Amino acid sequence: MIQKNFTDEELKVVEVLKQVPDPEVGVNIVDLGLVYTVIKDDEKKTLTVDVTLSTPGCPVGDTIIQHIQTILEVTYPEYNVTVNLVWEPQWTPDMITEQGQMELNQ
Repeated sequence: MIQKNFTDEELKVVEVLKQVPDPEVGVNIVDLGLVYTVIKDDEKKTLTVDVTLSTPGCPVGDTIIQHIQTILEVTYPEYNVTVNLVWEPQWTPDMITEQGQMELNQ
């Protein structure tokens, strides 16, 4: 994950995002290293998430983005949710967490 310093509230959002799997590999998007930033602004009631995909032509990319949007809107109905698809930095397998590696190697 790119963003290093999360507030406690942002960490809760990260935990929610662990419910979103990559349907092709069955590992959640957080442990795959696809979530780059989470910004939760309680004053403005906004929630912004920057995510990437393993490849620009990912056939399930739209499904993943929609799943992220839906789960955050359901979990945080009072917030304006924005999901940004970003390509920088480019995703590499080195971004997969230790937990994600364990799940992939089962």
